[in-house]
Amino acid sequence: MAEQPARKRPLTRLRVQRVERITPHMIRVVAGGDGLAEFVANGFTDSYVKLVLPVPGVRYPEPFDMRRIRAELPPEQWPTLRTYTVRYLDRAAGELAIDFVHHGDQGLGGPWAAAVRPGDEMMILGPGGAYAPSADVDWHLLVGDESALPAIGAALEAMPAGAPVRALILVEDGAEEQLLVTKGDAEVRWLHRRAGDDVVAAVRALDFPAGTVQAFVHGEAGFVRELRRHLLDERGVRRDLLSISGYWRRGKNDEEWRAEKAAEKASEKAS
Repeated sequence: MAEQPARKRPLTRLRVQRVERITPHMIRVVAGGDGLAEFVANGFTDSYVKLVLPVPGVRYPEPFDMRRIRAELPPEQWPTLRTYTVRYLDRAAGELAIDFVHHGDQGLGGPWAAAVRPGDEMMILGPGGAYAPSADVDWHLLVGDESALPAIGAALEAMPAGAPVRALILVEDGAEEQLLVTKGDAEVRWLHRRAGDDVVAAVRALDFPAGTVQAFVHGEAGFVRELRRHLLDERGVRRDLLSISGYWRRGKNDEEWRAEKAAEKASEKAS
């Protein structure tokens, strides 16, 4: 099923500069070029874009416009969109980086990142976003899996100097751990799926520091749902200081998960 029409987002056309293997299952694509000047940063550390993946062999009208494409071409020729967080934007170096989880031929974005080469075009729509670390709280909680790791890494880098941070990150095993840099006073705990670690249990067992917390919790929808209830109902986290969302759901592709989320939201509004 093709992604449904959405509001018009700015299109940025970039050229891949290099591809880096960060861990066995994480690929970083660094892009730049003249088009980077048109990318307008929004100040969020969960700044996300839609990667545009054209259908091979299809020629699209210029200038490239998703609304025009959807109006003029049959759905099977529409490009596929996949959502990714901007890992970093370095204006001085002329670079924008996106990290992709790669598990062989699974999915679309991972295989694309594994196959792309310097000089290839990378088209993105956006950015969107809603979260950035606040200096007006007592401490910060960051929780996520591989899909949230780029946003967590960006958040750590943006932390106010000395800000207390507790980060719990679920990855496959020790080989998937990354070096994360921060000026905050951060305690980063890596959880390993292969060893049976449970991110929900780890958060439940966490000794919360005193004071007001700002929390960022993103990743697989199953554990996100459990933690939403725990943080709001049991820990008393303020709703306005909780950024929480399922980036993906086990057993669903991106279109199926987006449709399911939309149906859930519609049901909540109707009830």
